[in-house]
Amino acid sequence: MNRNIFKITSVLLLMLVGFSVTSCSEDFTDFQPHGNTSSGNFWKTQEDAEKAANGLYFYMKDEDMFSRGFMWYINASDDIITGRIKGFADNTKNFILDGNEDGLKWMYPQSFKIIRRANDILANVPNMNFDEATKNRILGEAYFMRAFHYHLLAYHYGDDKSGGIPIITEENMNATAGSFKRPASVVDNYKQIVEDLQKAADLLPLINDYSDADKGRANKDAALAYMAKTYLYWAQFDATKYVDAVKACDAVTNSGSGRALFTVGNNNPKEDYRKLHSHLSNWSSEYIWSVNSGVQSGSKLPGVMLENKGWGVYNGWGYYQPTEELYQEFEEGDPRREVTILKFGDEFPYFGETKKYQSSNSLSGFQFNKYMYEYAEKDAIGVDLNSNGDDPSTTYNVPLLRYAEILLIKAEALIMQGKNGDVPLNLVRERVGLAPKTNATMEDLKHERRVELAAEFADRHFDLVRWGDAKSVYSKPLHGRIHEDASNPDSAYEVKEVWPARNFDPTYMNVWIIPQSVINSSGIPQNKGWD
Repeated sequence: MNRNIFKITSVLLLMLVGFSVTSCSEDFTDFQPHGNTSSGNFWKTQEDAEKAANGLYFYMKDEDMFSRGFMWYINASDDIITGRIKGFADNTKNFILDGNEDGLKWMYPQSFKIIRRANDILANVPNMNFDEATKNRILGEAYFMRAFHYHLLAYHYGDDKSGGIPIITEENMNATAGSFKRPASVVDNYKQIVEDLQKAADLLPLINDYSDADKGRANKDAALAYMAKTYLYWAQFDATKYVDAVKACDAVTNSGSGRALFTVGNNNPKEDYRKLHSHLSNWSSEYIWSVNSGVQSGSKLPGVMLENKGWGVYNGWGYYQPTEELYQEFEEGDPRREVTILKFGDEFPYFGETKKYQSSNSLSGFQFNKYMYEYAEKDAIGVDLNSNGDDPSTTYNVPLLRYAEILLIKAEALIMQGKNGDVPLNLVRERVGLAPKTNATMEDLKHERRVELAAEFADRHFDLVRWGDAKSVYSKPLHGRIHEDASNPDSAYEVKEVWPARNFDPTYMNVWIIPQSVINSSGIPQNKGWD
């Protein structure tokens, strides 16, 4: 299977057209311009339109987007601590930011580059004369990618106090620079996002209709799924949107693509959940939208969570480590706990050997196991792992949104309406062999989201924010296991505080500070409280 698509083959003049051009191939490694393309001689052929569509995916694996980038924000939750000293990462977790943090300043402008590329397509492709099915797919990709990046911007940086994110479409994209204003509320963004996603869903094919080489493209289910998640965020401001969230979830289930939770099929819940988090489930019925990764490029999250220096075998970064609080959240007998977390003494396959976990680097005494599958084989480097440990991607397409989350969105939306959410919630529990819940409550739902989606881009921090739980949760310190002998997998330990309580002020910290470089270049006002 070709796991990596969209090689750069030519680049348009960015000042004129606003996007880089790519084509399907092995990776993103060729960044050199080929030819002398400009806006004057572009937008003539189907090939031009296809290159423009490929350019929409340029930043999916970018260093400052999903290769790392957005991962710095998921570190804020109570599930994770920063395992190495890194100033801006620690300050992010402690909500002490000034907008000049190097690791946080690129996601906003990179997203707007893709929005511009999408707008160029939507402005030019409708008037071009070529195959209608291809045209519809390209327009669907543009609507989806514009909505996807606005979705990210909206919930990270927009609210109903400071306002939403400037809305730039093909209709106003050529307005004078600096003239774009923030809408009064992020709700305006959510309306635009849903409109774009509906257009995308109407135009895009199911993932089943793509060749293996093209399965990293936007698909109908991805549009419907992000509609469901957008409604979930919108419901913070308008509870009637829970109804729409349920409808969108059902649309994913009934799209015709055969969406289902991933199972191996031998009635082994632990194996099901273990192989779910591996390249074996890439493009499976569960994976709706993910970071298309491989041995050349992709999400670095697996390497970020690996033991610092990888016990001398591979260059793990050792940044993110689980907390005692997360470990204790799992029910006894839940196979997700061992798949998600390694504790001292746990055995796991590592480069052809069985290793017992121990660490002299982990501040919490734990390591995330969820992204470790590709490290198992003796010859993994160059086969399932990037040969360059400074760029530790794997063949696992790290998920951004999977079907399990759609089921949990539906369960939550039903419970929040005072209805019964047992059926979708119990599908998630039954996959891992746990007894079903009867008349599940929001506490049951919160538990299930936490253990099912731990350390994923689903982002528990924003779950706590939208539930109104962030202030109380972050007011408590985080704990880990401090072992007497860090080199001995069987050594005794004490549970101790490893991260102090934090001051989270929901009057303004429910959104992140907008990077100062964005404020300077755009002239928009900073989020209130962060200014």
